[in-house]
Amino acid sequence: MLFKKTNLLEKLHLEKERHLTNGENVLEEVRNIFAELDKNYSRIDKNLAESSRNSRVNIFDFDKLDSERIFHVDQIKKVCIDYRLRFLDTKYFKSEIPAEAFSKIVDLEKKHDIELKGFKIIAPSKLFKLEDKDDPILFAPMGNGYYYLIHKWGKDLHPLRKLMMWPFKNVGNLIFVIVLLSYLTTLLIPNGLFSKSSSIAQFGILFFFIFKSIVAVTIFYGFALGKNFNPAIWNSKYYNA
Repeated sequence: MLFKKTNLLEKLHLEKERHLTNGENVLEEVRNIFAELDKNYSRIDKNLAESSRNSRVNIFDFDKLDSERIFHVDQIKKVCIDYRLRFLDTKYFKSEIPAEAFSKIVDLEKKHDIELKGFKIIAPSKLFKLEDKDDPILFAPMGNGYYYLIHKWGKDLHPLRKLMMWPFKNVGNLIFVIVLLSYLTTLLIPNGLFSKSSSIAQFGILFFFIFKSIVAVTIFYGFALGKNFNPAIWNSKYYNA
């Protein structure tokens, strides 16, 4: 064989020896890197557990910002209402924030020479530890109602979630759905089930009975379980807001 095969491990050792003189230096460098990471992660974890009300606005270097990641609170509110999501401080978030999010925070802090605070998250209610009265997105406040997107993780929302949450946007939508559901249910009842002949009056009585039944179930679900319409809960920390 004219040419000897390249041993990648040997090449790695040679490259390392160009920068470091001995193994102790390698261990020391690695130890320092991990110590710095642990220090940063502990600090960030503490900041994530704090309330955004106790934190100052983050002063970003605007020349280094990605405009695609800047969102106003009105835009966030609209999405939360449409998909029945909550926009709350990270201290209420009960699921685990991935290491990748911590890394992105560290990178942003180094890039902008700041310590990020006041973190908030968009997520479904079930992912928050709510007080009694499928895809998180982490933000940092910029001031004047603007937020900077740091990291998104998890699976995307169900494609029909917006449609399924439409009845909970307001009273009008809910009444429309109840009336439609009552009408369709009445149509499913076979003719002559309660009398030998069917009539408009009989259909109206059945419709009214089914309508009252669905309204009763809806009221029980809404009041007994402390549910509310989307605009009232999007930024509420309370379970039964």
